[in-house]
Amino acid sequence: MSVPVPPVRWLRQAPRHLLVCEKGHARHARSRHAAHVRDHAYNCRVSFLIPECGILPEVLKSTVADVGEYYLVRNLPVHELVTREFIDAFVKKGSCYALTYNTRIDQDNSAALLPNGKLILSVDKDTYEELGLQGRPSRYSGKKVMRYIITIDLADSGFQPDSKKHNRVLWALKEKKPLEFDFLLAWYNTGAEGSTLMSYFSKNQIQALKPKITFSTLRDLQCPVLQSNELQGKPDESCSTEELFEWLGAVLNQVSLDNKSSSFLSTYCCPQPNTMVEKAFLCTITGFIIPEKIIQLLEQLCCYFGEPKLAYWLTLTVHGFADSPVSWRESEHGFHKGGENLYNFVIFRNLDYWLQMAVGTHDDCPP
Repeated sequence: MSVPVPPVRWLRQAPRHLLVCEKGHARHARSRHAAHVRDHAYNCRVSFLIPECGILPEVLKSTVADVGEYYLVRNLPVHELVTREFIDAFVKKGSCYALTYNTRIDQDNSAALLPNGKLILSVDKDTYEELGLQGRPSRYSGKKVMRYIITIDLADSGFQPDSKKHNRVLWALKEKKPLEFDFLLAWYNTGAEGSTLMSYFSKNQIQALKPKITFSTLRDLQCPVLQSNELQGKPDESCSTEELFEWLGAVLNQVSLDNKSSSFLSTYCCPQPNTMVEKAFLCTITGFIIPEKIIQLLEQLCCYFGEPKLAYWLTLTVHGFADSPVSWRESEHGFHKGGENLYNFVIFRNLDYWLQMAVGTHDDCPP
């Protein structure tokens, strides 16, 4: 029986995905690895995989345990994030992160506060018209604009208390069209004293949460052979960065690599060339994880190779929230069919690294 060939029009409408790869050295003065981590504000899952490792070193255990708590505030009016008290206590004294919880970026109104003080509102057409604040059409709302993006810079010198701009925003969010969401909140400061999120929102329904941490040891794992200076790989010598990315996705999602003909789930197998490792250590952290903590973890993973190890490389994978209004920096993020926005570091024994950044259809190219 012949299989019908899909029309060319179908092929053209296939979802677009982007995978951007770069390489560098973690100790190079101009390395951008930490900057890329800082640019990706909203992270829901962090995983690292260390081949030829059965027991995690104590310093890494301590770093994982110190990822820190975050907060869930129920029914928080957005106007409370633009008050003078909140800006002075958190926006100006550290890095404050806020993201609406259980909102769908392609259907609901949502909001996010970036650590640079930018408040991003992603709202439908009716809400946009009721608010009366200046914004722009969403890049992903189609020919008929049904969604708008409003950016409010809380750190702008013109956004002073009782200024015309501040009063206008406060009035719009408090009186004209009040918006209220459940928010995930986190705050990072370098030793500055003052209020904490828990005490500041004590009159609200606030809950402190800790990330969920799981450890596992993978046995008899087939791993691709990699060479740090060969992003594209070499036939019969090493695998490419794309092959590694696909293999890692299978491993993190517990997909079998056996390639058995009897399997109805997957016939995927590890790319060639590969090597069998007796054991590999996998740690997964799930929650609201801020970039500063990921940078600390990345540094300790680099230090892992400070002493001789059997492993030639390890990986650190970070997934962003599928329904976040932004992905990298202030780039608008859309869901489309999956809302993918993630990055992965492959750190080699000599501290060379590969950085892989991936997004789905409704995203700009990663920086």
